[in-house]
Amino acid sequence: MDLSVYPLLYHCGFWAGLCFIVSTITGNVSQVDKLWSLTPALYAWQIVFSSDTLQMRMVLMAVLATIWAARLTYNFSRRGGYTWPPWEGEEDYRWPILRKTKPLNNPLVWMAFNLGFISIYQHFLLLLIVLPQFIAASAPGKDMITTLDLVLALAFLLLVLVEYIADQQQYDFQTEKYRLKGTGLALYGEYKVGYLRTGLWSISRWLVV
Repeated sequence: MDLSVYPLLYHCGFWAGLCFIVSTITGNVSQVDKLWSLTPALYAWQIVFSSDTLQMRMVLMAVLATIWAARLTYNFSRRGGYTWPPWEGEEDYRWPILRKTKPLNNPLVWMAFNLGFISIYQHFLLLLIVLPQFIAASAPGKDMITTLDLVLALAFLLLVLVEYIADQQQYDFQTEKYRLKGTGLALYGEYKVGYLRTGLWSISRWLVV
């Protein structure tokens, strides 16, 4: 499969440019967050349809990327990540803090930071997620799904399931915590500490990506 990287770079550049323009107009630089779970799956399917013939190994990788994207998109959505119109919504709390620090408190410097880091760099990182698929698609004689591919696919699905369970545990915890705060009841245990320390979260605080 003779695959060129340029269409992927153009695709990535489109999203980066769109986020920069929208964030500059609205003042909300959290536009990338709304695309974070979506663009890798789009890139994966772009690789699939870049070939004249359907390669099942590429389809498998794109399906796995889509499953990962669906899980992350669902979790982001139920926490209020998407609004209407789509360019509105809550901005990540870290960006206003950075805006007040030197030299980013200079409007021109902040605009350059928004273009270079927030828009271009973050979208380029998302493109790199599909780099293994791009390399696999470019390798000669690698069209067929192997036993190792199936084993790795099952391992990937298991990890996505673990992330989904961790998402649900965190969602239940945060929902109850804010319910207690809203009713004026005294916080206790983990709710008083502020973060989840049981279930899968007793193993690690960095379970989901």
